[in-house]
Amino acid sequence: MRDILRRNSGVAPAAVSVDTIGMAKQTSSNSLQKARLAGQRESILGSQKLVAFVATRDPSRAKKFYRDTLGLSLVSEDEFALVFDAAGTMLRVTRVQELAAAKYTVLGWQVRDIVQTAKDLKKAHVPLERYPGMQQDELGIWNSPSGARVAWFKDPDGNTLGITQF
Repeated sequence: MRDILRRNSGVAPAAVSVDTIGMAKQTSSNSLQKARLAGQRESILGSQKLVAFVATRDPSRAKKFYRDTLGLSLVSEDEFALVFDAAGTMLRVTRVQELAAAKYTVLGWQVRDIVQTAKDLKKAHVPLERYPGMQQDELGIWNSPSGARVAWFKDPDGNTLGITQF
């Protein structure tokens, strides 16, 4: 169960391949240099690495969920946040006193095999969410108009997380 997202996420098929490792290692100076050579205007943040945030009231439960259930690598932990490596993107699970869980997806992962990932989440006792009016299959996967397949689940604080297969 431990590496659900690590095993089922990654590089898409060759036709739409995305080099996530290369994206993670890419420096901002390389991106700026490429933009200049291509004659593009420098962006404010387009060449900077993204840091993702999600809140928790209970860091112990969050650590167990993100590290032990989803399989993210815990990079550091202090009085402010748990920091995980999510395929090269820093995920800061920030400690808060009060939390109002959003009614929309706050984090999502692109996965190669959504059916297998959904089954792995179920085996790890992470139920997929069901939404009235959305035609979801028996696992809880919805086929979007674009052809992407999407499913949602919640972390221990009620934050909505998603998995998507493009």
